[in-house]
Amino acid sequence: MPTILAIESSCDETSAAVCTDGKVLSNFIATQAVHEQYGGVVPELASRAHMQHIVPVVEKALKEAGTALAGVDAIAFTQSPGLIGSLLVGGQFAKSLALSLHKPLIAVHHMQAHVLANLIEDPKPAFPFLCLTVSGGHTQIVLCESPVQMRVIGETIDDAAGEAFDKSAKLLGLPYPGGPLIDKYAKEGNPHRFSFPEPQLAGLNFSFSGLKTSILYFLQNAGKSNLYKEEFAATEEEKNKFIEENLADICASVQHRIITILLNKVKKAAQETGIRDICLAGGVSANSGLRSAFTEMGKKQGWNTFIPAFQYCTDNAGMIAITGYYKFLEGKTVPLSVTSNARAEW
Repeated sequence: MPTILAIESSCDETSAAVCTDGKVLSNFIATQAVHEQYGGVVPELASRAHMQHIVPVVEKALKEAGTALAGVDAIAFTQSPGLIGSLLVGGQFAKSLALSLHKPLIAVHHMQAHVLANLIEDPKPAFPFLCLTVSGGHTQIVLCESPVQMRVIGETIDDAAGEAFDKSAKLLGLPYPGGPLIDKYAKEGNPHRFSFPEPQLAGLNFSFSGLKTSILYFLQNAGKSNLYKEEFAATEEEKNKFIEENLADICASVQHRIITILLNKVKKAAQETGIRDICLAGGVSANSGLRSAFTEMGKKQGWNTFIPAFQYCTDNAGMIAITGYYKFLEGKTVPLSVTSNARAEW
């Protein structure tokens, strides 16, 4: 029964988890509130906070799991992608532990780990399955043939869905992180009140840059048009009044369009591959509107749908641990000379 200690530090959350025989025993996360005042993650501040958090986070994860360092069989860590300074903190710490304990080291791709978060708890999808992976930096449809064999069959050609949520929230004057606030206000609004365009993109790839531009012009024109026209341009006072009076409906309409873009592509992927086990993963999978619409589409299409528990949707070491476990079983360890990579491909 191999025991894996996992470390996640790809962005602004420091996390450690312990997994024994494929069961996640602990998953501790330390968040970084320092970024809120800047409206986004500041890389230098993130890496400094990781250095402060990593030792106590690992200690708490081991304690909660009832495991001592001596009982760990391997150390898994997020190698890529992410903020390079943040990745280096977790990577160097993991390598130091592996060296001092004489334990194998396992390098994990962050996005592959999001996919395998669906294998942490029952019920679990059967192979092969499709996974819609949606985060602040990535939007992908992944064909997963085994825990160590998967490939991207569709992805965004420009911006990610999570970025579309956050940028829309910023345009609406909502504080960081704005994606969850759009989800909150959307529950009170009419998703069909305002209409935003869906990109006509062939294949399984996504595009969100045009939608973001449409939302920008819509707000600048106080709802009169999604296109840039000087005669529609509203004053700052008119724009702010329009947003204030229609905030819930705007959020609901924006969220509805982002979700339909995502799910229409998933539906197409399922039809093309004939796969019926469909998963959702990534930070944006915590969005209640997306979870609900995904489940509802699954019922209509006759899919078996799977969504990780909330704690395994956002960046967390639990998903790194389960990925490390399956890689350990396959003997996929790495030397101490391995380097962190901000933009590594699969």
